Amino acid sequence: MDKDAGYKPKKNKHPATAYALSVVNGTIGCRIGAWERLACERHLNDLKRQKSAGFPYVFDETRANRVYDWFQKVCRHVEGVFTGQTIRLMPHQFFDLGMIFGWVHKDTGYRRFQNVYKKVARGNAKSIEMSAICNYSMCGDYYYPPYKPQLRRKGGYPAVECAAVDREQARIVYDKAKIMAENSPEIMEFLTVRRTYVEHKELRGHMRALSKDTRNKNGLNPDLVVVDEWHEHPSRFIVDVCRSAFGKKPQNLMITITTAGVDAENNSCKEEEDAICKAILRGTITNETYFVIIRECDDGDDVHDFANLTKSNPILQAENAYSKRLREEIVSEHDTAYDSNIPDLIREYLTKRINWWAAGSEDKYFDEGLMDRFKGLAVSPKELRELIKGTQSWIGADLSKCEDLTAGIFVHDLGMGRIALSARGFIPGEAVRRHEKSDRVPYKSWADEGYCIATSGEVTDTKYLVKWLTEYHRENDLRCGEVAADPYNASQFLNDMENEGYQPVEVRQGKFSLSEATKLFRRLVMEGKVVHDGNRTLEWCISNAYQEQDSNENIKLSKKNAKDTQRIDLAAAVINALTRYVAHAAKPSVYEARGVRAV
Repeated sequence: MDKDAGYKPKKNKHPATAYALSVVNGTIGCRIGAWERLACERHLNDLKRQKSAGFPYVFDETRANRVYDWFQKVCRHVEGVFTGQTIRLMPHQFFDLGMIFGWVHKDTGYRRFQNVYKKVARGNAKSIEMSAICNYSMCGDYYYPPYKPQLRRKGGYPAVECAAVDREQARIVYDKAKIMAENSPEIMEFLTVRRTYVEHKELRGHMRALSKDTRNKNGLNPDLVVVDEWHEHPSRFIVDVCRSAFGKKPQNLMITITTAGVDAENNSCKEEEDAICKAILRGTITNETYFVIIRECDDGDDVHDFANLTKSNPILQAENAYSKRLREEIVSEHDTAYDSNIPDLIREYLTKRINWWAAGSEDKYFDEGLMDRFKGLAVSPKELRELIKGTQSWIGADLSKCEDLTAGIFVHDLGMGRIALSARGFIPGEAVRRHEKSDRVPYKSWADEGYCIATSGEVTDTKYLVKWLTEYHRENDLRCGEVAADPYNASQFLNDMENEGYQPVEVRQGKFSLSEATKLFRRLVMEGKVVHDGNRTLEWCISNAYQEQDSNENIKLSKKNAKDTQRIDLAAAVINALTRYVAHAAKPSVYEARGVRAV
């Protein structure tokens, strides 16, 4: 640990606790993500709970300190600028290791945590940390001094599994652990390094690479399992097989380490993160033996503000040769991705550096991380009304088939390149139940909450859309003269709006016509320059949108397939309105002669 940016441990406080206090109190000197803050709060709350008779765990500082000594006196870096030097722990590492090894059962002294979920961006020394822990489990956990020889388990043997989706990935941690052992006389005093496995000289046992191809997985009896890059696993198979082997030894430990990944909708790692890990940190479920540390940028963070990078890249909290090089690499990747505007590069940056999950399809308009970001930009309806009062605004509409969802949108210019959205969906009341079954979405609940409007009858009467648009315009004192829509199925609506004093603008639904507005909306969300009121119908439509691209990289929104019941109507209405925002941003708004114009 060289010069740490703003981090000053509390006097007379254990390093793990000092770090937690600095995060929770906001004195750490850098930005920390919400999930990491919750992990620190959990530790501080548990320190209070350990004084009660009903809480069976205690934080044993000496147990944590033994692991710190192992890292800093015994283990050496095996690659990079610090190769050959003993590891110098950084503040966040003191916290993580302290939690995993310092919390123990009051009566037995065995470790509290059996499962660890650690999510952090690429390049933050996950593999080297796990390599040191693997060696510790082989010769330090019950075997390595300062434990006394008589405390060794009679008849026991260490078993460490370095698990991954395939053997090549599994060998990443395993090979680094081997090299670390070979470069440390203290470790080699205890271990014999073979070509395909490592064993303890006295107690035998093994450390090996484990994947789906490894035979005899049903005979596992591990002390430690390290699951590398869980997001790459096609299923829970390896995780579940290893967990099912627990219970034969007194303090089994599984550490799953990962960055964010793709295919968020069908990923077992993402599923456990959402259903269990984040729920533990929120306090909505209780699991006293599962430690969770998630380091990612928060929803709504500006991905172009490099000060946010410390949330997903904790190594950047310190100032040393490695952190400086890492920052330079991340900034370079950012500039390349956004200057080129290549979706794959942007997707990779958001996934591996910002640590946001991405949707499985590369054709998805908003990936998982960007969709979460959009949701994070919501404000209350009251706050939105205050922001948009008197603003220059444009109307976008999408008129669907008579029994489907119809959309009306206002895009409000907030100045400084920021916009706000006001949206409503309209669906025939008689069709709500039928569409709830076919679309599998809660239209009735959305209508009850005001996100969409259930109109009377079997078909959508556009008079309801006209009524809402004109009333919303007047109630918020908007400066709004144009209404943009695809003329298909919209002739009556456009005529009605013209009769209300608006200027209809036909928006051709081609890639060339829509591309600039479609790209702009995604960029504004990435930059945190969009405000909306959390309309769940709008969020649903945007999450369903895919993109079509031509040879000139022009794009437009589309459904996944033509017969898909997952609607995108409100998203399409946003793009229609944004075509007018773009036109007026390029040229000051001067309304042309009354009549229908084409974009």
